Amino acid sequence: MSANLRDKTVLVVGRGSGIARAITLAARAAGARVVVAGRDREALADAYDDAGVTAEEVDLTDEKSIAALAERIGEVDHVVSTASARARGRMEDLTPDTLLLSFGTKVIGPIMLAKHFAPRVRTGGPFVIFSGSSALRPTVGTLGVAATNGAVDVVTRALSLELAPIRVNAISPGTVDTGAWDGLGEQKKAELFRQRTAHNPVRRIGTAEDIADAVLFAMTSTFMTGVSLPMDGGEPLA
Repeated sequence: MSANLRDKTVLVVGRGSGIARAITLAARAAGARVVVAGRDREALADAYDDAGVTAEEVDLTDEKSIAALAERIGEVDHVVSTASARARGRMEDLTPDTLLLSFGTKVIGPIMLAKHFAPRVRTGGPFVIFSGSSALRPTVGTLGVAATNGAVDVVTRALSLELAPIRVNAISPGTVDTGAWDGLGEQKKAELFRQRTAHNPVRRIGTAEDIADAVLFAMTSTFMTGVSLPMDGGEPLA
């Protein structure tokens, strides 16, 4: 994908691996300066050997932490939040704390990012947040995740109106091999990927780079806002 982010400053909230890392590297390749932010600033700093990437600390469940980050960074061109706290499990396994952490990280956190960074976003720069394909096709065991992602889709549309002309879009991944599935164990993960590869229309599992390409598209497509962009290989159709 060809994108030009030369001399732009991109804030990427998330870990130093997986999708957040792929977005950071893609933005750097497109010419941007990147500020990576998360709960563990030292781990983020260690993840990149690049003078064009600086690390900051932020906790998306703490508005004061978000406000302090905005004060430290100042003006930016693009804001991307990949952070999540997955509330996986069947209904009987879910707790209020698990659900609140999921919503706090992926729904309320981006709203607070918008609140504190919108006055600092330069002309043309968007917010990109993350939903997920379970918002369209929940399955047993994804109740909390699906509810969170559905809320993200609503927030995306509402913020695009409230922040206009600042653009707000969401990326909605399907099954992506980023390490998030490693907790299943090697055998169960392989079987899950085999099943989903066999049934989804593109016949493969997504990569972090697939998602990074979509994020750069959302950042640079100046006539798109209020959209939850599916990057799921057609998984909800299967």
